[in-house]
Amino acid sequence: MLVSPARTLHRHLDVDGVRVFYRESLPDRADAPVLLLLHGFPSGSHQFRGLIDVLGAHYRLIAPDYPGFGHTETPGGFTYSFDRLADITEGLLRRLGLDRFVMYVFDFGAPVGFRIAERHPEWIAGLVVQNGNAYEEGLSDAARSLVALTPGAPGAEDAVRGMLTLAGTRGQYETGVPDPELIPPDGWTLDQHFLDLPGRKEAQVALAFDYRSNVERYDRWQAWLRKDTPPALIVWGRHDPFFPEPGARAYLRDLPDAELHLFDTGHFALETHLPQIAPLIADFLDRLSPR
Repeated sequence: MLVSPARTLHRHLDVDGVRVFYRESLPDRADAPVLLLLHGFPSGSHQFRGLIDVLGAHYRLIAPDYPGFGHTETPGGFTYSFDRLADITEGLLRRLGLDRFVMYVFDFGAPVGFRIAERHPEWIAGLVVQNGNAYEEGLSDAARSLVALTPGAPGAEDAVRGMLTLAGTRGQYETGVPDPELIPPDGWTLDQHFLDLPGRKEAQVALAFDYRSNVERYDRWQAWLRKDTPPALIVWGRHDPFFPEPGARAYLRDLPDAELHLFDTGHFALETHLPQIAPLIADFLDRLSPR
């Protein structure tokens, strides 16, 4: 049986002077569950195109680009921090009238999404966590080295900028992947296009230096998980060079009823395991909102 991909809208909304780009699928029923897709570094909402095609006809999937990423346009003088990324994402959700949704957090999506959950825990109907870290044991040595960087320290900015090259971007897709031929080159090529736009590397340097603010909030995020115990599906590329497998298992301390699935791949698990992960997400959404 031929399954048609979802129809997807590509829109912009103004939020505090930021022209936020987002993708929104058009599901087959008005009351379809909402899944907010929060992308990672150095990517954008385009990383969810395959997932939107597969699931968007049955669920309302919304995927924004943060300031400094993708097609979102940011005014001069914007302060790049994870607090501000969360502010703009929260503002978009308010503009869209969304106050109850399941949240998919990946990489940078975790600190953005968990800040929103801190502010509005009642908005979160469930969590899909894909290589989105909130635990000290989920930081690899490479990630700890990044967190330790401080502005003005000798070599610190050069270390960050070294990650923003085509080789660095491609490496984030391919490291830890047993068969790199499964990964289309379009992802890292498009990511690099956006990274090379004026001002984008400076934005990423600022966010890299602010990453320590996320680690400092881990206790608060874990306390929220324990208090609210949102239903959770954890899908994780176990060979992630930044967020290794212990970070996935750590969630079970605070969410013992969470469903955990580990995959033999790297950071961008959807690139290689979409056929395995998409049905898990659909089943999770159906259990939360049965038809």
